[in-house]
Amino acid sequence: MPISLELSLLRLVIALFLAFINLSSNSLVGSIPASIGKLRNLNSLILNSNQLTGRIPIELSNCIGLKELLLFDNQLGGTIPPELGKLSKLEVLRAGGNKDVIGNIPHEFGDCSNLTVLGLADTRVSGSLPASLGRLSKLQTLSIYTTMLSGEIPPDLGNCSELVNLFLYENSLSGSIPSELGKLQKLEQLLLWQNSLVGAIPENIGNCTSLRMIDLSLNSLSGTIPLSVGGLLELEEFMISDNNVSGSIPSNLANATNLLQLQVDTNQISGLIPPELEMLSKLTVFLAWENQLEGSIPSTLASCRNLQAIDLSHNALTGSIPSGLFQLKNLTKLLLISNDISGSIPPEIGSCSSLVRLRLGNNRIAGGIPKTIGNLRSINFLDFSGNRLSGPVPDEIGSCTELQMIDLSNNILDGPLPSTLSSLSGLQVLDVSSNRISGQIPASLGRFVSLNKLILSRNSFSGTIPPSLGLCSSLQMLDLSSNQLTGSIPMELGRIEALEIALNLSCNSLSGTIPTQISALTKLSLLDFSHNKLEGDLNPLAGLENLVSLNVSYNNFTGYLPDNKLFRQLSPTDLTGNQGLCSWGRDLCFLSDVGRTGVTRNEDDVRKSRRLKLAIASLIVLAVIMVGMGITAVIRARRTIRDDYESELGDSVAMAVHSIPEVECFSGSDSEMFGGFKYNWKRVLWDCLSC
Repeated sequence: MPISLELSLLRLVIALFLAFINLSSNSLVGSIPASIGKLRNLNSLILNSNQLTGRIPIELSNCIGLKELLLFDNQLGGTIPPELGKLSKLEVLRAGGNKDVIGNIPHEFGDCSNLTVLGLADTRVSGSLPASLGRLSKLQTLSIYTTMLSGEIPPDLGNCSELVNLFLYENSLSGSIPSELGKLQKLEQLLLWQNSLVGAIPENIGNCTSLRMIDLSLNSLSGTIPLSVGGLLELEEFMISDNNVSGSIPSNLANATNLLQLQVDTNQISGLIPPELEMLSKLTVFLAWENQLEGSIPSTLASCRNLQAIDLSHNALTGSIPSGLFQLKNLTKLLLISNDISGSIPPEIGSCSSLVRLRLGNNRIAGGIPKTIGNLRSINFLDFSGNRLSGPVPDEIGSCTELQMIDLSNNILDGPLPSTLSSLSGLQVLDVSSNRISGQIPASLGRFVSLNKLILSRNSFSGTIPPSLGLCSSLQMLDLSSNQLTGSIPMELGRIEALEIALNLSCNSLSGTIPTQISALTKLSLLDFSHNKLEGDLNPLAGLENLVSLNVSYNNFTGYLPDNKLFRQLSPTDLTGNQGLCSWGRDLCFLSDVGRTGVTRNEDDVRKSRRLKLAIASLIVLAVIMVGMGITAVIRARRTIRDDYESELGDSVAMAVHSIPEVECFSGSDSEMFGGFKYNWKRVLWDCLSC
């Protein structure tokens, strides 16, 4: 088809003068046309946020006037053309978010002398960072995170004097952090987290006086926190979590008064928490858990009025909890787990109405739970476990209506569970195990439709198990073991379809049979009915094929063991203490077709088996006695005629021995004479079977 002169001229004008193309966010598909390379005067090509596929065309390198190339968030693949290094006017190159872009970063990019932004994040580029990037004197942002980069960070990056943002996190970079980065006085954000960096944090990082954010977490850095960090007056976030940093927290960090987040957790930091941190009035997050900190929590920390989260867990802190911490109006998380903190819970706890998570577990805190805890209307996680708390659980806890998790285990709490717990409609976990709590299990617990773990073990609960627990439809774990519970197992427990982790009713005084409804708990993994007074057979457990652990020892169970893999492999210790049950290898069990089923008879069968064996043993003994008496009689007879038949003694004795009639204890006759006693063999056998 002939092309008109007007169309030809239009194409020529486009090729000569088109400078700007923006087709971003249009759901475009297909590949980038190579013909775009003919647009010599194109300044901006913006194709980001589409569904473009294929490779980045080499022909783009012909757009010698290109300043802005935005290809991010597409589905492009292949390698990055090194020919793009010819674009000497290029200022912004962003091709991140294309997960199929692979290969090395071309070293030719070092020739793009006007480049200010290089973004290749969230791709599969690999290899090392080209040292040639150090020639990019105008580079302000280097963003190559969440890729497959390896090797060391080139010291040449210290020559990028205009660099503001260095984002190289979530890679496999190794080696140390180059001290040359200390020359980057305009650097504001240094994000190198989740790599394999080693060595110390360079002391001259303090020369980067514009730094606002440092995140070196999740590496293998060692050494100490540089004192020079305290001189970074613009610093807002200092995060070095999950490294091997040692030494102490420098007190001069208090000079970085703009600090919002201080995260030094999971290191080997020791010494005291500097009281000077009170100067950090803007601090919102202080995380120092999993270290070797010691001494008391400084009361001056309460001067950081904007604190929202404090986590000092898993250290060796001592002393008491400063009451001032509960005066922090913005505090939502206070975690002091696994220290050596003593004293009592300050009554001021009720003043911290913003608290959402309070975890003081595994310390040496004593005294009672303050009634002011009822003022914590926003709290959803309360953990006082593993302390020395005493007294009752206060009724006021029912006012904490947002509570989802309560862990008061391993204390010396006493008294009954407060009835006000029924107000906690969103409760998911209730653990009060290993205390001295008494009284009955409140029937109101059945209202907890969101409850998935109820652990009341090792207390002094009495009475019966409330059938209302069957209404806890989300319950995955129920542990009522080691109490003083009586009565039968409620059949309603079989209605809890979600029960899949454990049902433990051991070490009580429960009686009766196993309800047939228990067979509906087909997801259950652990079942323990041991050390009770339960009776009947185990047939209701036959269909629980997901069980990995079962213990029914020390009850009064009788009957056949269910014929399935679990019961055939069950340890004898999980069955012991039941007179009517036996496991493999017990010779007191009357087994039926052992090689096929391995099932046992009930208690009557066991008694019959014992009496049968006793009868057989008696018959054998009598038979031996009769044989002995016969031999003796023959010998005596031969002795009387020995002189007359001396030459035939041997043969005659032999004949006499072989001629003694066999004892017919198993013959078909109904009666036999044994030493003057008459036995009916069939009657003996019947008596053994029917006793």
